[in-house]
Amino acid sequence: MVNGAGGVIIEDVVREHHGRMMAALIKRLGDFDLAEESLQDALETAIERWPFEGVPENPAGWLVTVARRRAIDRIRRDQSRRSKYEQILHDPVLHGEPAGVDPADVVSEIPESIPDERLRLIFTCCHPSLNLHAQVALALRTLCGLTTREIARAFVVPEPTMAQRITRAKRKISGAGIPFVVPGTEELEERLDGVLRVIYLVFNEGHTATEGDDLVRQQLCDEAIRLGRMLAELMPDEPEALGLLALMLLNDARTSARLDADGESIPLDEQDRNLWDQAKIAEGVMLMRRVLRLGQMGQYGLQGAIAALHAEAESYELTDWAQIVRLYGFLMQVAPSPIVELNRAIAIAQSGDATAGLALIDDLIAGEELRDYYLLDAARGDLLRRSGRADEARQSFQRAMEKTHNQAAQRFIQRRIREVTG
Repeated sequence: MVNGAGGVIIEDVVREHHGRMMAALIKRLGDFDLAEESLQDALETAIERWPFEGVPENPAGWLVTVARRRAIDRIRRDQSRRSKYEQILHDPVLHGEPAGVDPADVVSEIPESIPDERLRLIFTCCHPSLNLHAQVALALRTLCGLTTREIARAFVVPEPTMAQRITRAKRKISGAGIPFVVPGTEELEERLDGVLRVIYLVFNEGHTATEGDDLVRQQLCDEAIRLGRMLAELMPDEPEALGLLALMLLNDARTSARLDADGESIPLDEQDRNLWDQAKIAEGVMLMRRVLRLGQMGQYGLQGAIAALHAEAESYELTDWAQIVRLYGFLMQVAPSPIVELNRAIAIAQSGDATAGLALIDDLIAGEELRDYYLLDAARGDLLRRSGRADEARQSFQRAMEKTHNQAAQRFIQRRIREVTG
């Protein structure tokens, strides 16, 4: 029965509430590893019990309560942790339960303030004593529950390298006694880059999942947008916070048109624009107008402006590709990266110069910075397909197929291979 309805519900709870549960546990326990280990213990208990005893009314609260009790058990067994967590052992919320009471029956509700706790968790992970890559990796691991492999793919680095970064970041936070708080105004600026990048990568993983059966992980998109709103409320005059929120809303507005009835991917040029969420588009455009009034345009503002041009175009053909090329040129000056250059190459090809676009993509392939990035080969294959070079397109699509672990993406690439194979 473990693989029955109870198991499905556990997966749903983890997807929807992982960040909230980890934020609650880290705040109480003060230790990333202990929180993660204890939550895993609670999940194993749920796998054993829920299929037979039924799912609790508040599954996330049940898991948090059991995880806290498992943390106490771990501390009592581990003498090296005992002095460090002496205060936790005497916490009346945890320690005051009467003897003989099953902790699974003492289920506290997850407080309504948990969204603020998630924001605190991001700022804790993004402490300036950690380098930017370590900040973002740790936040993605703890807040969103992404696997080390998923995070490694987001950064385009080997999985062992990413595992080491996460481990070192946890140890540094624990050793330095970094507080679990949203910093004061004077400290916000130095942590802002990391916080913005965390939210951005959470959304990207939701928008185009690196693994699994589905192309879109909507829970992650929704989580990123919620966090983006909180950050924009915290810093209402920060153009990059507003630009990031606009970017996410404008991209998320296309979700209903990105998949067909069978969950198969529909590329931008084939999407029914009547299915786009006009309310999200209107909000995103309004936010971009605020960014323009503030007079500063960073990397997220520029990406938001590009998304707005896509959203406001009446059709794929009528998109202002020349303006998009210019914006990608500015983005390469502000935040150069091979992925930005890939997107610029695609825009150049769509603006009418397929030869120049392909040349830029071939340069990226030769540079090997994106050698494991399947979208690079997929983009090359698509441009070759549009140019009538079917054999070369098929080879690029086959290389893309070998590099992706997302089944929805694989099915779409297979479709393209069939098309160019005839």
